Amino acid sequence: MGDQFCSLVFTLSNLYFTFCAYAHKFQPTVWETCGTQSQKGWLVAFVLAMLPLLARLIQSVRRYADSKLVTHLINGGKYGSGIIYYFFYYLWRHHGVTDRGGSFVLWCLFGAVYSIYACTWDFLMDWSFFKPRSRYPLLRPDLVYTNEIPFYYFTLVSNVLIRFIWVFYIPERGPSITLRTFIGGMLEMLRRWQWNFFRLENEHLGNMDQYRVTREVPLPYRFDETAHEEEDDADEEGITHKGWLRRQRVFSTNLMKVSGPADESHIG
Repeated sequence: MGDQFCSLVFTLSNLYFTFCAYAHKFQPTVWETCGTQSQKGWLVAFVLAMLPLLARLIQSVRRYADSKLVTHLINGGKYGSGIIYYFFYYLWRHHGVTDRGGSFVLWCLFGAVYSIYACTWDFLMDWSFFKPRSRYPLLRPDLVYTNEIPFYYFTLVSNVLIRFIWVFYIPERGPSITLRTFIGGMLEMLRRWQWNFFRLENEHLGNMDQYRVTREVPLPYRFDETAHEEEDDADEEGITHKGWLRRQRVFSTNLMKVSGPADESHIG
């Protein structure tokens, strides 16, 4: 769930603006009062935006403390770079989108670091792509959606493009920054949607490799042995039944032989 909330930064960061604008009855100056231009607005927006990343960072550090696996620290570094990226992003928005000063340079720098960091983690760790000796280049040997191979390659390209969607905010001309961030937020949710498919696929294959889940449950016996055992049991039951009938016939015959003379003497 933490990864899902990391893709809802646009929605979370606008919660304060929504309630603030409603409290001010959507006056024309609401952007200066509640938006990132105000001192309080950009700080609150940043805090709301970094909460999912902070939660995942703490979780990664805790998992490292429990397992001592450096992989969790590397994963935590991804979320740490994301927090720094959003800090300089909202600081740049506070100074104005036409500002090309220090906050803009640092935002672009950490934007590139965070995008490359996150993209690499998506491909190598979350999806386990770029495996050698794969049937399909750049993918992995085991695939679940074998009928949708082009979709894998579409995801590779689209994931990189959407990870670098922040570049769309740089030009001074074009749509307003509000419209751009809305488009970027929608694309990020779509990226997370397709990310879920391959993340769950990779987790399922990993569980199968480690025997935590299997498609078939092996039986402790073979069907042919069971069939032979059932036939043997049936034969034994048939032999027992025949023997019982034979003993009954012998007993009846002997009984008739014994009782026959007694009956004749009684009649005479």
